[in-house]
Amino acid sequence: MKISIIVAKAQNNVIGKDNQLVWKLSGDLQHFKKTTLGHHVIMGRKTFESMGKPLPGRTSIVITRNPGYQVPTPHHVVHSLEEALEITQQKGLEQVFILGGAEIFKLALPLTDEMIITEVYASPEGDTFFPAIEDSHWKKVSEEKHIKDEKNEYNYSFVTYIKKTLS
Repeated sequence: MKISIIVAKAQNNVIGKDNQLVWKLSGDLQHFKKTTLGHHVIMGRKTFESMGKPLPGRTSIVITRNPGYQVPTPHHVVHSLEEALEITQQKGLEQVFILGGAEIFKLALPLTDEMIITEVYASPEGDTFFPAIEDSHWKKVSEEKHIKDEKNEYNYSFVTYIKKTLS
């Protein structure tokens, strides 16, 4: 099973502030939807709650320390990343997406096969950051640049990295 992180991050690694995105990028939201539709998505409770409801067309697996936390069927609540990945493996899924937040990204990074990053060419203030990545562990395999317009307040690129195999 391929484990993919999908995230939009600024040049200073900011991914959010006050549990919200810090930019308006319609192109990124469309890319996110197209990429994750029909898949299982793993995220922390705060990320899940920031969306307001489960994402249509995807099965959410929400990681929380709260033993009484509930989500609507067919979504799942788990208490660790390992438990979330067990569910996806038991279902025989080909791919799963990690949506964040920061702590979930940090835990998932060593297990991740692919990162699909929207590189936002800005350095906004924020309180949530994507962890630093060791460049020597990742190979850039694609990059698609986009210019800001009326629906996208910053220039941005969709960049895909795959984990390098250590020989």
